[in-house]
Amino acid sequence: MGKKSPKISVKMRRFITILIGIAALLTAAWAIYQGKLSSEPQRIGAIETGAIAPEFTAVNSAGEQVKLSDYRGKVVMINFWASWCTPCVREMPMINQIAQTYQEDVQTLFVNVGEAKGTIREFMNKQQFDFPVIIDVTGKVSGLYRITGLPATMIIDQEGMFSHILFGELTKDIPLQQWLEDTVQQKN
Repeated sequence: MGKKSPKISVKMRRFITILIGIAALLTAAWAIYQGKLSSEPQRIGAIETGAIAPEFTAVNSAGEQVKLSDYRGKVVMINFWASWCTPCVREMPMINQIAQTYQEDVQTLFVNVGEAKGTIREFMNKQQFDFPVIIDVTGKVSGLYRITGLPATMIIDQEGMFSHILFGELTKDIPLQQWLEDTVQQKN
């Protein structure tokens, strides 16, 4: 009877080893499946075309609270800039003109990165701009959007997803108007 016990024990060990192996394989397969799902472009917080734009709440120069989700259902263009940034200053008249042209279909949010309200007001008066500016003096919004250089312009579709992203200066060679038209037409 003492000799039969070790044989059952060996069989039981093999069975348990096989079960552990199967469980490990299933766990690995599940992890790979989950990893593949999370690498889809609709990840929240990813700054890439097709990803969901990060939600933010901020105050603009008019003292109004601005929340990205308040514009769901409308195309949103966000422009990150600063008055000390020469390319930002060069592109701002063009972006402002485009924003005015598409104001019926597109909500434009100008986000000043790192400057105080007085500096922004002085710049806006000097340049004769009168649109509200989101004041991101602490870098909270620009941090969410992973802005590491200025200017940056992003177009967000009606569903809250990035449709176009431009890191750098907007020039006449970049088809911003076409991007806006294409994004507006996606809804229709």
